[in-house]
Amino acid sequence: MATIQRFQSNARMSGVVSHGDLLYLSGQVPTDLRAGIEEQTQQVLAKIEALLALAGSDKGQLLSAQIWLKDIDRDFASMNSVWDAWLPADSAPARATVQARLARPEVLVEIMVIAVKPAPGV
Repeated sequence: MATIQRFQSNARMSGVVSHGDLLYLSGQVPTDLRAGIEEQTQQVLAKIEALLALAGSDKGQLLSAQIWLKDIDRDFASMNSVWDAWLPADSAPARATVQARLARPEVLVEIMVIAVKPAPGV
C-alpha cells in the first residue's frame, strides 16, 4: 500500500499531498493582490513550481490543471500568455479553465494541479 505524505500542512489543508507517484497540489493564489492578471499568474505559477520541487517533481511532470479566473472574458488571453511562457515544450497537461467567484475579490486567478513524481534517476 502506498503511503501518503503531506507537505506544508495546517489544520485545514496541505499544500501538496503525495500518494504513490502522484502529487496533488492545493489551489494556489497570488500573494500580491494589487497586481494585475499577468503578475498574479506569475506568482501562482512560481508557488506551484516551488511546491512541486518540495515534493520531488517539476512543471514538466504535470498531468492536469484546473484554473479559475475571476473574469474569463477579460483575463483569459493574458493568463494564457503567462502560462504558455512558463510551461515546458511538449508538457501540456489536461486542463480546464472556468470563471468563478474566488475567495477574495482581489484574487484574479487560482490554479490547482496534479503531477507525477519522476522515477528515481530519471
